[in-house]
Amino acid sequence: MRITILAVGSRGDVQPCVALGEGLLRAGHDVLLAASPNFRELAVGRGLTFAALGEDSRILHQGEQGRDWMENSGNPLSLMLGLSRLLRPAFERLLAGCWSACADAEAVIYSPLAFGGPHIAEKLGIPSFAAWPFPMSRTRMFPSFGAPPNRKMGPRLTYLTHVLGEQVYWLPFRKEVNRWRESFLGLPAVSRRGILSDLHARQVPFLYGYSPSVLPPPRDWPSLAHVTGYWFLDAPAGWRPPAALESFLKAGPPPVYFGFGSMTPRDMEKVTRMVLLALKRTGQRGILVSGWGDLGNSRLPDDVLKVDEVPHDWLFPRMAAVVHHGGAGTTAAGLRAGVPSVVTPLFADQPFWAQRVYELGVGPRWTPFKQVSAEWLEAAIRTATSDAVMRRRAAALGERIRAEDGVGQAVEVVHRHLRERSHTYPRLVPLG
Repeated sequence: MRITILAVGSRGDVQPCVALGEGLLRAGHDVLLAASPNFRELAVGRGLTFAALGEDSRILHQGEQGRDWMENSGNPLSLMLGLSRLLRPAFERLLAGCWSACADAEAVIYSPLAFGGPHIAEKLGIPSFAAWPFPMSRTRMFPSFGAPPNRKMGPRLTYLTHVLGEQVYWLPFRKEVNRWRESFLGLPAVSRRGILSDLHARQVPFLYGYSPSVLPPPRDWPSLAHVTGYWFLDAPAGWRPPAALESFLKAGPPPVYFGFGSMTPRDMEKVTRMVLLALKRTGQRGILVSGWGDLGNSRLPDDVLKVDEVPHDWLFPRMAAVVHHGGAGTTAAGLRAGVPSVVTPLFADQPFWAQRVYELGVGPRWTPFKQVSAEWLEAAIRTATSDAVMRRRAAALGERIRAEDGVGQAVEVVHRHLRERSHTYPRLVPLG
């Protein structure tokens, strides 16, 4: 079967989709991954066909507008409004790229920011799957990821946060998407309820690529919401770490990892100084992974090493603790490694995962990135590296996550849905 995966966003959005695509490829499908052109090598290296969508996604984060967006998105509405302004100049090209990538598809899978996915599937009459790294189905058991994560609220208000969250996700893009639906696809506009309500009404399956050991599926979820486990993309066979990194790890006790992924605050020199001071005060060694934000661009002491990109599945188990921004992928890798996490979220779903880490007892209480100080970081590192109960909890959770097969479960859900619904899709080739 020909399956297109539309993956829009940074590496944290794209890499799990590559892992899912690799699983579908092993199951015998032809898989095309459509993403920002800077992910071509990642996708092709895993055997996937690749189609470029828009511009290099690093430009979005590293430009002046992108930095303003990240630093001033204090709530979900400002986050999505800012994102819509960033994407607007290239939004029509992004939708057109999604359409081209799906020309021969018999099924389409799409990430949260691949806004064209569900509408293209509707037009072509092919099955579709929403592939999300965080929960977006309504429940009374926990609030929407955009709600204040550490505030207690009753079931009704909790449910309302999901209703509001759906609108916050949809409204900033409603006009552009509906204009495209009507003028290009020849479809009626999506109702005021929004696209997520529409997808649930059309019984589109949601594949949630996180661990049920981290956030169990609530009892009041619909049957088409599936928590499959994480979609990990491990280091390629034969990968070897840089010699300097191997030597550094052998030269002393496990260090503390620092990395903030694609987050690019302006003053990373200040962040580096703060990290170095906290390490000095705690007597810990450190690994600084530069990422897109260029962390560690300063003179470093002998007990701190700066490295470029290193696969998390190799690096994190060798750490005493991991300090990061709370992105879904980095959080997943830290939890699987079985070491405590110190989370300093910036925006989007990062506070949600930071709160889960704290509630699970596998990391100290979090604080927003903007409020991090050397004193706070020092205290958090001391807790993460010395609290024996926390370290045992982290090790036990890591063991459970390593026993899961998130990609395999997701592929099974896709197959089951295609078998059960094949008669409703004229273009669908039946599975054996």
